[in-house]
Amino acid sequence: MMPFERFLIECLLNFLAREELNAFLRSPQHTATLIGGLIAISGALLGTFLLLRGMSLTSDAISHTVLLGIVVAFLLMTEVFRVEGDTSSPWLILGASLAGVGTVLLTEMLYRSGLVRQDAALGLAFPLLFAIAVILVSRFVDDVHLDEDAVLVGEIGLAWANTNSHCFDNCESVTVTEAHPAAKLTRQCLNCRELGISPRDERAEFVEVCSNCGHYRPAQAWSAGLLEREPVLVFFPKSISVALVMTLLTLAFVLIFYKELKLSTFDAALAKALGFRPGLMNYTLMALVSLVAVGAFDAVGSILVIAFFIIPPAAAYLLTDRLALMLLLSPLVGAAGAFFGYDLARGQLFGVLPVAKIIAFINQVFGLELIEEWDSSISASMVLMIFIFFLLAWVFSPRYGLITTALRRANSRRLFTDQVVLAHIHNHQHSPQAATELRVDTLHVHFRWTGRKMTRVLARLRALGYIRFVSGGAILTERGEDHVHAFRKTMLEAHNMPDVS
Repeated sequence: MMPFERFLIECLLNFLAREELNAFLRSPQHTATLIGGLIAISGALLGTFLLLRGMSLTSDAISHTVLLGIVVAFLLMTEVFRVEGDTSSPWLILGASLAGVGTVLLTEMLYRSGLVRQDAALGLAFPLLFAIAVILVSRFVDDVHLDEDAVLVGEIGLAWANTNSHCFDNCESVTVTEAHPAAKLTRQCLNCRELGISPRDERAEFVEVCSNCGHYRPAQAWSAGLLEREPVLVFFPKSISVALVMTLLTLAFVLIFYKELKLSTFDAALAKALGFRPGLMNYTLMALVSLVAVGAFDAVGSILVIAFFIIPPAAAYLLTDRLALMLLLSPLVGAAGAFFGYDLARGQLFGVLPVAKIIAFINQVFGLELIEEWDSSISASMVLMIFIFFLLAWVFSPRYGLITTALRRANSRRLFTDQVVLAHIHNHQHSPQAATELRVDTLHVHFRWTGRKMTRVLARLRALGYIRFVSGGAILTERGEDHVHAFRKTMLEAHNMPDVS
């Protein structure tokens, strides 16, 4: 990642001064918002296809089972190859992606056996792999950063502190040896622990050791006071690099294989008949889901990352039926949730409404005793904001929202009642029973409605110009007759029935 980071920094330094860039990248809010937005974008793009394929919960399974690949790769690095473990290492990312693909393979193997359904196969595969991973974590790596809390929750607010330093001037490395003027020599007891004695004991044997010897990179050398001139440094958070690479890979995958993804998502059989390989496309999609899940590992953990895959596409699905527009809206929803989520963690809803005052108002209105002090995880607050945007889409969506649906149903009921009354008048206005069947003051009796409801319906039909009142009775106008005939013709055509009137 170092060459990639340096390339980005050199590009950014064309527009920003070094001090401004460092100030931006060393800001917890800027770093957390940027990382959260990048994770949300890549997760939403892949999650859109998972949602349309009916595989949204596959992201749940993969976000758990990537832990197995991470732990196995981590153990191989530290125990076999004796290298420093790093949760952003390419080897851990590779192990995670293999674990994600392995989850899909195991699920399909169980499903193709014909003994269990696909959802049950998924429910069998990922708890098994996740349980093995948790056992390995608690048994072998519980004394390092890779523990259960970091695995499950993560903390995006600390991402700004885990950085790589890039030097652009005065880049002097320092190697401190015992002969170096800055070397700090101390005495160390060789046999105190073995004999269980104090260093003051006469039997204690000592050796002189250097406590600060080693190789110092420019940033470390300056911090240790080993340089006279301050190096020109830019500190770049590691999580931004990982999240940005995952986002670029996801964007490239979606843009290059958009046609193949679209066809295999909506008609896998046709895609196969046309020479595409929907199976390979599916495995590639799952591998990318694994990569994004492990890319979000440090920031939001293996649990909350599920929301970045599922909620933004679900919100976009309520707003549009077009795939291209969904792929634009879902990342916007996710990125907006990441942006406002940081403010929510600090106690500001949408950056303007104090959460403490909202809780105080709820306590006052409902007589509750909720804790008014707000202290929340940043990554959890981002997920909560994404869900709030989903609720807004669910309520106010112009096509599928609760309000639109309620209005549509109310309009359908209104049209039904209007048509029933018009049909009744049409059937009886020229019959011998017209005097009794069409009297305004008793018309509601024939429908078993209340008089108030019938009054509203008749008033509406009269205002539309469909009926008029003559001698206390209701009859159709010419416009009303045309409307009834047009409705009748539409219904007959819809049911392929001949008009015998």
